[in-house]
Amino acid sequence: MRLNELHRTTGFRLATLFLVLFGVIAMLLFGYLYREITGFEQERIDDWLIREHAELKREAPDELAARFEHQNRFDPRHQRPFGLFEASGKHLAGGYAGDRPAIPVFDKPFSMRLANVAGHPPGRCIAAHVADSRIALQCQDTLELDHFDDELVQALLSTAMITLVIGLIGASLIGISAMRRLDAVTASIEEIVAGNLSRRLPVHSKRDDVDRLVGVVNRMLDEIERLMSEVKGVCDAIAHDLRTPLTRMLGGLERAQRRARTEPEYRAAIEEAILETAGLLRTFNALMRISEIESGVRRAGFTAVDLAAVADDVFEFYEPTAEDKQIAFKLARTVSGPLEIQGDPNLLFEALANLVENAVKFAPHGGAVQVTLWHDERGSGVTVRDDGPGIAPRERDAVLRRFYRGEASRHTPGSGLGLSLATAVAGMHGMILSFHDPDVGCEISLFKPTQSQLADSR
Repeated sequence: MRLNELHRTTGFRLATLFLVLFGVIAMLLFGYLYREITGFEQERIDDWLIREHAELKREAPDELAARFEHQNRFDPRHQRPFGLFEASGKHLAGGYAGDRPAIPVFDKPFSMRLANVAGHPPGRCIAAHVADSRIALQCQDTLELDHFDDELVQALLSTAMITLVIGLIGASLIGISAMRRLDAVTASIEEIVAGNLSRRLPVHSKRDDVDRLVGVVNRMLDEIERLMSEVKGVCDAIAHDLRTPLTRMLGGLERAQRRARTEPEYRAAIEEAILETAGLLRTFNALMRISEIESGVRRAGFTAVDLAAVADDVFEFYEPTAEDKQIAFKLARTVSGPLEIQGDPNLLFEALANLVENAVKFAPHGGAVQVTLWHDERGSGVTVRDDGPGIAPRERDAVLRRFYRGEASRHTPGSGLGLSLATAVAGMHGMILSFHDPDVGCEISLFKPTQSQLADSR
């Protein structure tokens, strides 16, 4: 960003806006102070004139001229020129020389130019009718007050200009700082767009609103990078996992083409191809199921679901399989009554069924599998435990990815999508899928956390 685009930055605009608001407030404050200060000085002069006017009214008529001449002797600079005039306007006594000026109002203070005083300064005066149709005029030179007013205005204007300059400089510095941050963010974004998904937006130590936004974007980029890596891993896994059944199916069909002569031989080859195709379809159906769940389309149809009833159905469904393997299959409850959550009963059944199926599959012949319903300060959920080979702690994150097969399951039938589907269902329902560390086997919990537990996990 160039300097001529500085005015477009949000920081510069906000700083300028606050400068304008401060300027308006300062102008109102300065105007109020100016009016109060000048008004106070004028009120002080008017009070003095009114007092002099009251004393003049009490003065004896034959002593007025002597009073005005006495005042004149003590006012050589004519700061307070008094004048006594005949009805015709002729000057009789006092320091206000010359004929009587035009008087706009009597017995009230008024402003006028002291035309008969050197320099014709501005003044504040009061006039009164006295005995023998004479007119008394008492004035106060306000030149110093006007000079003070001018100085005050100049000081206020100078302060306003200095404030404006400093404010614009501050706004420019803020704008330049914002430009540099935006330039760094823009450069990082352009690098990310160019294909470097490991690049992250720079975070400063200020921890302001921009840094919070950058932090959110960086977490989003982490998630995008994870998803891209997962997509690549899924593509590689699909290519790897489908190559074997496709190779077997192709090999079987080629052998049938070369060797088969009778109908039973052709029928056996076709059945083998059908079995391989069905396996492939199950894999693709599982992938599509996970994608559907992760899209959240079915979240709109959530209803109140009794997790205990779902666990009962899963237990009943897998009880015959456990009996065939002579597994001690048990459903335990640590709390009575229903465990209601908002969700999709079919998806919850599918997620819990995958956990139980894995437990029954990997439990040894004559082993034990226990499904436990619980409710405590963590929330409400189901825990599935078996005494099989378990999952190594280093593999627990990996087994939740699609197509991942751990060391213990590498030689058992399956597509490696069961735990991925359970994780997707858990995320859709705001639930948590967590591993525990039993002495023997594997223990996994699927539970709906409380609000406090959810806040701690974040």
